[in-house]
Amino acid sequence: MSYLEELNEVQRKAVEKSDGPIMVLAGAGSGKTRVLTYRVAHLIDKGVDPFNILSLTFTNKAAREMKKRIGTIVGESLARSLWMGTFHSIFAKILRFEADKIGYPSNFTIYDMDDSKSLLKTIIKELKLDDKVYKPNLIQRRISAAKNGLVSALEYQKDTTIYNDDLQAKKPLLGKIYGIYENRCFRAGAMDFDDLLFKTNILLKQHADVLLKYQNKFRYILVDEFQDTNYSQSNILKMLAARHENICVVGDDAQSIYAFRGANIQNILQFQSIYPDASVFKLEQNYRSTKMIVEAANQIILKNQDQLKKNVWTSNDSGDKIKLIKCLSETEEGNFIANEILETKDNKNLTEDSFAILYRTNAQSRAIEEALRRKNIHYRIYGGLSFYQRKEIKDLLAYFKMCVNPNDEEAFKRILNYPARGIGQTTKDKITIAASEEGVSPWQLIMNLKGAHLPINAGTAKKISEFCNLIQSFQVMAETTNAYDLGNHIASTTGMLREFYVDKSPEGVSRYENIQELLSGMKEFTEIEVEEEELEVNNPRSLGKFLEDVALLTDVDAKDSKDDEQPKVSMMTIHSAKGLEFPYVFIAGLEEELFPSQMSMSTRQDLEEERRLFYVAVTRAEKRATLSFAATRFRYGNMNYCEPSRFIGEIPENLIDSPALKSSSKRELASKSYKLEDRVIKRKLVKAESAGSTLTKDQMSKLIVGTKVAHERFGSGEIVGLEGDFPNKKATVSFKGIGKKQLLLKFAKLQLIE
Repeated sequence: MSYLEELNEVQRKAVEKSDGPIMVLAGAGSGKTRVLTYRVAHLIDKGVDPFNILSLTFTNKAAREMKKRIGTIVGESLARSLWMGTFHSIFAKILRFEADKIGYPSNFTIYDMDDSKSLLKTIIKELKLDDKVYKPNLIQRRISAAKNGLVSALEYQKDTTIYNDDLQAKKPLLGKIYGIYENRCFRAGAMDFDDLLFKTNILLKQHADVLLKYQNKFRYILVDEFQDTNYSQSNILKMLAARHENICVVGDDAQSIYAFRGANIQNILQFQSIYPDASVFKLEQNYRSTKMIVEAANQIILKNQDQLKKNVWTSNDSGDKIKLIKCLSETEEGNFIANEILETKDNKNLTEDSFAILYRTNAQSRAIEEALRRKNIHYRIYGGLSFYQRKEIKDLLAYFKMCVNPNDEEAFKRILNYPARGIGQTTKDKITIAASEEGVSPWQLIMNLKGAHLPINAGTAKKISEFCNLIQSFQVMAETTNAYDLGNHIASTTGMLREFYVDKSPEGVSRYENIQELLSGMKEFTEIEVEEEELEVNNPRSLGKFLEDVALLTDVDAKDSKDDEQPKVSMMTIHSAKGLEFPYVFIAGLEEELFPSQMSMSTRQDLEEERRLFYVAVTRAEKRATLSFAATRFRYGNMNYCEPSRFIGEIPENLIDSPALKSSSKRELASKSYKLEDRVIKRKLVKAESAGSTLTKDQMSKLIVGTKVAHERFGSGEIVGLEGDFPNKKATVSFKGIGKKQLLLKFAKLQLIE
């Protein structure tokens, strides 16, 4: 049993305690996977048949890695006999064996999300319901939540509280849809993803003989990431463990961050209430991070009321303090992160894969991506596409392209029926074939629809004509309108903005935020480009120029994709980062209403989950964690003043390295509300009349080479050259991390720095 010698004292006790209920509270970086792996190996070493061990994980990757490691200890043949896998894979296996008990064939089909959504669309159509009200995505989530709460379609329909909620939401037939959906799935011999848990609950509840069979079979049950289990999963575990009570759960309540998926933190918080004689082992030694990072994380999570107390510690080096940087804008934030990566990479002889950039929402990636591209820093987006590769962004860009070049066939095919206008795939195919035969672009063909002799009916011809008129109206507007105003008009007129605005699902909110982020970028582009140019004529920046810039940026992605072996900076949301670790971590956008999210500040429980998310972000770092926030950020096309996140103030001052703390009291940072004059922590800016105002004639006359200035996009800089007279006076400014820019002062919106 030499493998036991690799464990510390608490880890070894948790592995060797084989019988009875056990909870292993595993702090971040404390080696929980090793404990789980060695515990299974130790049970087998003690003579437990692998067939009698059930080990549940949340990812197939984790299960594969654990089984492989166990195989090296006890032998591959024994490891292969383990019932080890995800909740869904294990319970699908059980349902295959027992399907006839609940009226299903053993070869039942498992519907994925698209299959499920397609069936719901059919039902909604058959019921002649408005799919703008009864949106398939929304209905799918509602049914999923019901199943994970163990509410059947019949119970759903009988529950007056649920019905009244649906009635208030103007969806009174949701229960009926659920019932029809269940019947259609059953008739087709199909289960959706949630059914694998839901039907297992039904199987074990309604068939005592089956429950007894699996209680005797699974004498030992192990559960990883227990804090992420939902009600349905915990209910199955209670039933299976009821006979022998040899259940070992491993998790960390401080890393419970998936409530939006149905995870219930109470499962781990109440474990000892369910099993009063449970043995509890606290893995408190962190092997991952420095002392500074561990202590900062401890102080952050200390503020939560709902938690199981731990005292995480490390014998690692003290390391760097938490770095805190205040930036003037999200653009400066992106530039700072890019420059910091380059400097650290060069000074410490590192590669890009030593760095990770974490953010609260996917929409934040745009400014950071652009900064990385400008510095030729290779990166990879995890848990999401590169900003400009997201479907909603590509759809809107396709409209832009049609304004500039209507003969762009790919853009044409993308938007001819998006948003849906009743032009089906068959019609699109006819247009494509006819255009190819005549040697013209599809646009040229439909612009002369009468002469094209397409075999389409009058109704379809009218819809195509309306599409042509829409694009032509955009083209006319493009001749005199700047990129932002035109882009905003297109997003609104096509209905894309409204479609995502009314969709309050996490996906819909994310898409709406992404569209708004693109428009914010266009507004910045329009204003900044006006300042950068000579402005000999009052010609606002065009949509064509914006598309050219975007095309140059996205071209880097295409080059990167051909070289997957090249080390890259990792970029992802904090939710996607759970379970990962990196030497150097940047956590961007630490601002009130962004992190913590505006949508998660209504209750203490929601706010505590946001704090746990921050804890997860900080504990991803091994050597250094860097926090950043912006004083201003473009959102929804407007520049907003931002307040530093309350979470910053929860880290003791002695653990932070920041110019911000030198000019602000700890009390200011820790406060939940901030005065406008306190928001600018690093500098005090002297403004003319408002954030967007330009310098007065008197202020311009006092400018000299060496004057310190700030710009809402480029950040801080120094005047290195002046020429001309008012009102056409120009300044050449050297901005940190960007370089020199020549600005016409009457448009520049510069701010003086004292």
